[in-house]
Amino acid sequence: MNLPNALTLLRIFLVPVLVVVLLTRAEGHVFFGAAIFGLAVLTDYLDGYLARRRNEVTRLGILLDPLADKLLTAAAFLSLVELDAVPAWMVMIILGREFVVTGLRNVAAGRGLLIPASGLGKGKMVAQVISIFLLLLGRRYAILQRPGMIVLWVVVVLAFVSAVDYFRLFWREALKPTPRREQGGAAARPLEPPSLRADEPRSVFEQGGAAPHPLEPPLAPRE
Repeated sequence: MNLPNALTLLRIFLVPVLVVVLLTRAEGHVFFGAAIFGLAVLTDYLDGYLARRRNEVTRLGILLDPLADKLLTAAAFLSLVELDAVPAWMVMIILGREFVVTGLRNVAAGRGLLIPASGLGKGKMVAQVISIFLLLLGRRYAILQRPGMIVLWVVVVLAFVSAVDYFRLFWREALKPTPRREQGGAAARPLEPPSLRADEPRSVFEQGGAAPHPLEPPLAPRE
């Protein structure tokens, strides 16, 4: 396992630690929670930077990195709901979008396609990080509560718009049929076998071989 993927796994490990620290409500839990969240965000930046710089971008990292981000933000938002810092319905919209987009990306991955994070999705992630920091610290400094809610409204809007954008990409890349073309340019008909040329032997007897069993596939020509 390379270093970027190890950092992604570290971010996943920090998720339950963040929840425990925030919900125990011990002395200074808000500051400890903000510090843990900041460390997790730092690993998010570092794993992407190192993967590109060291040319260690892997399929596992492409799939695992957004999952780690979603787990982290979901844990932080649900903890804020439990602390009565944010309305539950706003968090449900944000998390619902995450589940839908993750499902679309998994379906596309099952078809051999990777849908990368869009610019809207990255902007939403940045807004989420800012809002979580403001709302966490707003538990101790009331002046930060209103700016945190304003940024949270921005997150809700971006969540909806980016979800529509992912649906568009999913339809274009994974669902829209694309006809297979032959070398001559015409669409191939998959149910018809290719015709034999006049100079090709019509059976394996003409090649000196034995007849294939009716249930066995034809022998591949030797190169």
